[in-house]
Amino acid sequence: MKNRIRVLIVDDSAVVRQTLAEILSSDPGIEVMATAADPFMAAERIREKVPDVITLDVEMPRMDGITFLKRIMTQHPIPVVMCSSLTDRGSETALRALELGAVEVISKPCLGVKRFLEESKVLICDAVKAASQARVRPIAGRAGRVSPKLTADVMLSRPDPRSMIRTTEKVVVVGASTGGTEALRVFLEGMPSDAPGIVIVQHMPENFTRSFAVRLDSLCSISVKEAEDNDTVLRGRALIAPGNRHLLLKRSGARYYVEVKDGPLVSRHRPSVDVLFRSAARYAGRNAVGVIMTGMGDDGAKGLLELKQAGAFTVAQDEQSCVVYGMPKEAVKLGAAQRVLPLESMAAAVVTECR
Repeated sequence: MKNRIRVLIVDDSAVVRQTLAEILSSDPGIEVMATAADPFMAAERIREKVPDVITLDVEMPRMDGITFLKRIMTQHPIPVVMCSSLTDRGSETALRALELGAVEVISKPCLGVKRFLEESKVLICDAVKAASQARVRPIAGRAGRVSPKLTADVMLSRPDPRSMIRTTEKVVVVGASTGGTEALRVFLEGMPSDAPGIVIVQHMPENFTRSFAVRLDSLCSISVKEAEDNDTVLRGRALIAPGNRHLLLKRSGARYYVEVKDGPLVSRHRPSVDVLFRSAARYAGRNAVGVIMTGMGDDGAKGLLELKQAGAFTVAQDEQSCVVYGMPKEAVKLGAAQRVLPLESMAAAVVTECR
């Protein structure tokens, strides 16, 4: 049998430790190696045996999770999944965790945590599995049985090439997952203030994308905001799909805008990259530029192929610069990517294509 992923659970709540242990142990590919009530106990467990993945709370006695994460990533990098209550303040803390090298952040509510964790079994197990595949680097150097996987057909029928109308404006659509928060920062910081309109799906928890957009907006030359229904796609602006909602690109005449929609999980995600890419293939066609970035699984691979078939320019992030080479790998296997580039080169390639 393939070696199971060894997990260390670090949380000051006995209920959370027990519930997470039960959830993770129910997956045949995961083994709960140990639990710890605070970072000092966790350090003892790590000295005894190094885990493959750590789940880590933020607010704990004796030492907070962010300080412990920084020490881990400085001294002995291990993939970390943050499991935190995301208030407005906590969202900033979670963003800091991602900057320090955490692979994933799972949002847990302040109340009803046990039930939430039980209902989020697939999300939690997938996050641990994605983290186990991540390439974590020192700071100084800087997922059991699941439901059938639905395709973008449940949200939007396939595009008809005959219905494509070429407009004068280019539009860039981007999909990312594990490791995507930092990849998107690098990509968007490379965009000039007059960059073409950008629409993004990043797999992220609900109530987290707004803070993420605000952070990017403070760092980039372009403006960045969490997408709202009917937002116009404008030059010099990026729109990020809200957590737990699908995001579609639409067109009215020469105007591109976005639609924010509920709907089932597609490729096991909501928002789904496949849904965004299919909508861009239908409504933008050869005027679209499709970009697929680091992430586990295959969400976006088929959608990128549809974009390419509609005449769009398509780019995938290369293996070396990905935290998890999953989504881009599947897109490349399908022949969906016209170019495979390191992260640092992607923004310039997109800007050149859009001139």
